[in-house]
Amino acid sequence: MMPDWTPSSWQRHDVRQQPSWPDAGALAAATRELAAYPPLVSPADTDALRAALTQAQAGRAFLLQGGDCAESFAEFSPDNIRASHRLISDMADILTAASGLPVIRIGRMAGQFAKPRSISEEEKDGRALPAYRGDIVNGIAFDETARMPDPERMFRAYSQATATLAHLKNLAASEGSTFYTSHEALLLPFEQALVRRDEHTGRYYGASAHFLWIGDRTRFPGSAHVEFARGLANPIGIKCGPSLDPDTLRRLLDRLNPDHAPGRITLIARMGHDRIEAALPPLLRSAGREGHPVLWSCDPMHGNTIKSANGYKTRPMARILAEVRAFFALCPAEGARAGGIHIEMTGQNVTECTGGAAALTEQDLSDRYHTHCDPRLNAAQAMELAQLLADTLRKPNRGASAAA
Repeated sequence: MMPDWTPSSWQRHDVRQQPSWPDAGALAAATRELAAYPPLVSPADTDALRAALTQAQAGRAFLLQGGDCAESFAEFSPDNIRASHRLISDMADILTAASGLPVIRIGRMAGQFAKPRSISEEEKDGRALPAYRGDIVNGIAFDETARMPDPERMFRAYSQATATLAHLKNLAASEGSTFYTSHEALLLPFEQALVRRDEHTGRYYGASAHFLWIGDRTRFPGSAHVEFARGLANPIGIKCGPSLDPDTLRRLLDRLNPDHAPGRITLIARMGHDRIEAALPPLLRSAGREGHPVLWSCDPMHGNTIKSANGYKTRPMARILAEVRAFFALCPAEGARAGGIHIEMTGQNVTECTGGAAALTEQDLSDRYHTHCDPRLNAAQAMELAQLLADTLRKPNRGASAAA
């Protein structure tokens, strides 16, 4: 319990990466209505995930987190949910067989609708419109109606998340596993509307997902997103890009987990294959010196995005695999435990990332390029990555401390 925190205290801080809503009254009405809706996830399940992440921090479990870059309303279907769940399950089976560890399965699903953007407006043919910020905010089509931020879209996102969660629960039950959901807690009015106070403990939970993370663009000092996450009982992720310095990381950890509670913080490194060897070790040492119990996870996707010669945004498999290899070598070298992976992928047979066993080229990208934002690994590429992880996890993780 934090007496100086409320679900709305983020509004007194520096808030970034939010749309410019054209009608403040409509936004207020939508969030008031959402605040009366049932929670999407329960405190008990969220606490169970936090307990599982505590085990991963101690080297007794491994975190597998993956799914869509941005969920869309158009691609919503039971088949797509089933394909992504199946892929995560298959990857988890490979990792468990190799390591002997239980694998914590978290999907970037049932809520990953909002996306940060590097620009507030997009321009085509001399015409500027608001940037696409995810289906929960506006539409991807480049026209004035679609691009206008509309708070009514939050209700469709809530409905789709509800249906996705129900289907995931049935799929997990059929195979005797547990499946959790996650997303970046980016759209703060929506996230605030879904905060719920547990009547038994008095603790506040972000009831939109079991696991919420703070993005690389919103984890700065004085951030409204950090303030929002500070008072939640959920496990929290922090994306750690190459611009993050050790002192800022220390202050973030002190702010978000002042009691050094286990299972609370997952640090998700997203450096890029050419920057990780210089940027990651100082952060590993900083977290270790302060004695914060964190779980280090590798996001090899976001630092390895390039633009192809034919104009597509893509990610070469060679760079992705190189960053994974570097991460799992650097962590134990610094006395930290490499305990997880965080990837954007889909069970669909897309052609969005180049390379891999199928040797996809830039010319192949146009065949099945379906993402609404960033390129995802297809099922074959994701399984190739799982095999690399399996080979890595078979080796002793020497030098790692249990509370890295």
